[in-house]
Amino acid sequence: MPALSGVLETSLYVDDLERASRFYEQVFALTPMFGDDRLRAYGVGNRSVLLLFKRGASNCVTQLPFGTLGPHDGHGPFHFAFSIAGDELPAWEEHLSLHKIEIENRIHWPRGGTSLYFRDPDNHLVELATPGIWSIY
Repeated sequence: MPALSGVLETSLYVDDLERASRFYEQVFALTPMFGDDRLRAYGVGNRSVLLLFKRGASNCVTQLPFGTLGPHDGHGPFHFAFSIAGDELPAWEEHLSLHKIEIENRIHWPRGGTSLYFRDPDNHLVELATPGIWSIY
């Protein structure tokens, strides 16, 4: 069987693309790689891409100059995790506090990792996770 090498993209569907873009750019210092009135693409850690789609704007066939993309959309709060270094957890807690972001939950996992959970402006559950969450991380 051919091997997978990772998850390349994570997609979030947002009500207000400008508001969501500001949040991810200001809180996480993400720089857009691409953007239009339908989506924003951000590189994360030089190995994956966070896609912000305006809710409903991609729920149709999209003709691109280089191919056709099928419809997709999502509703409700999604969950995803950013990986962070364990020794940077206190700095992230302070950083979130400076941005007036309330930590919703904190979990100390049996393997030694810690997760901080909080909400983005579209109520998606964002996780910051240190190593020790999974057997592979």
